[in-house]
Amino acid sequence: MLNSRIVMASALMCAMGAAQGHEGQTEVLEELIVYARAQQMMGVAESASEGIVGYDDIKIPPMLRVGELVEAVPGMVATQHSGTGKANQYFLRGFNLDHGTDFSAFANGVPVNMRTHGHGQGYLDLNFIIPELVATTSYRKGPYSPHVGDFSSAGSVNFDYYERLDESMIEATIGEFDYFRGLVATSFDVGDGVFTGALDVNTYGGPWELDEDLSSTKFYAAYAGSLGDKEAKISVSGYSSDWNSTDQIPRRAVESGDISPLGFIDADLGGNTDRYELSGSITGDDWRWTAYVVDYDFNLFSNFTYNLENPIQGDQFEQADDRTIYGTRIDGEREISGFSKPVRFGWGGDIRYDDIADVGLFPTVARTRVGTIRDDSVDQLSASAYGDLHFTLSERLRFSAGLRADFMDWDVSAQLPENSGSGNDAILSPKLNLAYQATDWAELYVNWGRGFHSNDVRGLTISVDPVSGDPIDPVDAYARSDGAEIGIRVESGETFNATVTALWLELDSELLFVGDAGNTEANGSTRRNGIEFATFWQPLDWLAANFSYTYTDAEYKEDQDPGRNIPGAIESVASLGVNGAWNNGLFASIRGRYLGDAPLVEDGSVSSDSSFLLNASVGWEWNNFMFRLDGFNLLDSDDDDIAYYYESRLAGEPLGGVEDVHFHPLEPRMVRASVTMHW
Repeated sequence: MLNSRIVMASALMCAMGAAQGHEGQTEVLEELIVYARAQQMMGVAESASEGIVGYDDIKIPPMLRVGELVEAVPGMVATQHSGTGKANQYFLRGFNLDHGTDFSAFANGVPVNMRTHGHGQGYLDLNFIIPELVATTSYRKGPYSPHVGDFSSAGSVNFDYYERLDESMIEATIGEFDYFRGLVATSFDVGDGVFTGALDVNTYGGPWELDEDLSSTKFYAAYAGSLGDKEAKISVSGYSSDWNSTDQIPRRAVESGDISPLGFIDADLGGNTDRYELSGSITGDDWRWTAYVVDYDFNLFSNFTYNLENPIQGDQFEQADDRTIYGTRIDGEREISGFSKPVRFGWGGDIRYDDIADVGLFPTVARTRVGTIRDDSVDQLSASAYGDLHFTLSERLRFSAGLRADFMDWDVSAQLPENSGSGNDAILSPKLNLAYQATDWAELYVNWGRGFHSNDVRGLTISVDPVSGDPIDPVDAYARSDGAEIGIRVESGETFNATVTALWLELDSELLFVGDAGNTEANGSTRRNGIEFATFWQPLDWLAANFSYTYTDAEYKEDQDPGRNIPGAIESVASLGVNGAWNNGLFASIRGRYLGDAPLVEDGSVSSDSSFLLNASVGWEWNNFMFRLDGFNLLDSDDDDIAYYYESRLAGEPLGGVEDVHFHPLEPRMVRASVTMHW
């Protein structure tokens, strides 16, 4: 990731002047609005589908949830089918990624996805991030970079925090449905270094008939300074959240009038998450080393089928995860001499150990355990190493070849001895990238790569169904992916750029959400073909717009079952954002997001409906204050945020249950107002 960090640092360069007035007041000479989307990537990027987004790209548009940080990635959508404290549901390139099965995220180089997680493989919860601390967001799509491995077939993103905030701030936000957020963030010099700290407190009742009762607290503290001739940083962060949740509900219950679209079936759902991290890094001239420790605890209570499996007590269940993660990573690069043209060698590797003290699934009644389905402990170790060579073949032609090796070792101690076991496996992932600058304003790319996602290691050692006692075949440790792209990037200075990408991706095994288990399971191999378009345009100093559109055809491979649809695979996604910022302190933003329909069953006979969401914001910066108004779902759409199709049973229905669409609607129109003091 070292190359990305160099690029991101350059993306933060901005023009701002200030002079001291006669009365000691600061006079702003030039507006500080710098869009990293405008950063010129020709000659740097290795594909048309990678890019950078800076804080100015995300601070003006309204943000309903923290997880929407990923929507800075063109073509990506974050939805929610449960309480605000739970990880979002993500969509990209025809994937229903559930909570992160084929999309990886990093915060300051620390991996966020959770392997062998109590709720789902690759669980990606971004709620611990304080958005105001994010300086840049760098993203890649497809399995073409050796820098990333597990869960990265569809793409990856890294959120890099500020080492020094431009300004300190105190902010208070209030909104409808009992929303409140308080934020304090500051940076100041300590000795030869800089301290940056933040505290974020959030409560929310939600629009649902069941009070969400969200209570969230986050903190962050970091010190960055010199260590000899190196740069060093150490940080500590914490996040604690409790919430009630209104999960997806059956369409038939709404159509019959038994509940409203904002109603619920089970009043005892929700969860809590605690995440505490200690991390540090040392950066040399051409390398960076990172180490981290994460303490994590998670409990989630769900009920998707109501009274289908247990007509007496109900189908509510708890998923639990208690672990400590230890990890380290190093990345570097160097120039290799002896060639007539520049040759650069990138290298790196990481080690991660998940000490999972408890990962379990328990039937519950009113959040009280009444039995045990699984209650395991897991030791999971992974290690990787990569290298890639970058050749400058001519003034306009660049080529890179990379190889990544990943190794995993596991030891599962299951409640049922038959499901215990240990083992190890490894996978190699080659990468090839070609870039040709056809003109001064256009660059062409051809990319090919192999990637993968790991499977829950409990599925590698299982032999007996813990409920029925039936024999079960274990799954493979890795599900390989092969992908390719052909793309073009067009740039006109820093005011206009556009990319067009044709993509192809095959997976050996698809992870799909299973409604009656509240989990994911491995399915057959799949193929995706599609095209993406993304553009940024800043026609005036005060006006900027960005647009993206993605079309993906996704299906199971024909040699297995011709025409078999992938449930939840969205075909079309589009978004349009327009931002304005004037020198008199006024700013405004409007953003529309379209999420197309998707098959909900494999034969395509039932589909989800498309949805459209329109958000906007307006504000004014005056002296050291900022006043802001955010509006969400301005059209008050009652479209679905997410939908599934499976069997469930309500009170009085046949014991076999009823197949139905289960949906979670968009949150209704709401307004939030904030006041911020900067200094």
